[in-house]
Amino acid sequence: QVQLVESGGGLVQAGGSLRLSCAASGRTFSLYVMGWFRQAPGKEREFVATINRSGGGTYYVDSMKGRFTISRDNAKNAVYLQMNSLKPEDTAVYYCAAARSYPSYNVRDYDYWGQGTQVTVSS
Repeated sequence: QVQLVESGGGLVQAGGSLRLSCAASGRTFSLYVMGWFRQAPGKEREFVATINRSGGGTYYVDSMKGRFTISRDNAKNAVYLQMNSLKPEDTAVYYCAAARSYPSYNVRDYDYWGQGTQVTVSS
């Protein structure tokens, strides 16, 4: 079992950057595929990016390619999401999650979830 805790969210102006972190408990972190999702008010939770177990493979939703970068440090049991050139439409609660298969794009494919961290981008 994996417990996930996100941090790093906050308020930023459009065009700014944030780096989200997700700390995982347990000694099996490296066995999991990790992903980031987000959920804006009144909308469904949507996929952002995923990274394979070694960190050598990543996949992004098209609208975030080139702006967002997912990475992981298995020695630190952590996964990150670097977000650049932020837009007001990026405002959402961001969640990290753990899955068993790569690549995984759907909410139902992920077994463990963090509590989320709020990102607000002002115009």
